Amino acid sequence: MSAVGDLPAWAALLTALLVLLGSIVTLIGSLGLLRLRNFYARVHAPTLGTTLGTASILAGSALFFSVIEARPVVHEILIITFVTLTTPATLMLLVRAALYRDRTEGSRDVPAAEVAENLPPSG
Repeated sequence: MSAVGDLPAWAALLTALLVLLGSIVTLIGSLGLLRLRNFYARVHAPTLGTTLGTASILAGSALFFSVIEARPVVHEILIITFVTLTTPATLMLLVRAALYRDRTEGSRDVPAAEVAENLPPSG
């Protein structure tokens, strides 16, 4: 009943490498969440791990099921599209809420609003 025996060796190896790479990147992002000093440093590691790790794992999944079913599988493409679009938006909302809270409370961990507004635009 299992179609794994029908999977060519090259596809199995590439699928395993993609899933392993994705899990390592996600693990590194999780370790960054634990090891970094403050919220503003911590928030970047998991979002990069989520986007890059999920993309790699889903690429392996798409390869596996495309080879097994002999047709392209688009579910994974839709999933990575939504994860790629929502992760940065969530990051920005979390950081803006934290900045507002910290500036309202007068925390010294973040720059004052006047200093941030007077900085030259980057890019």
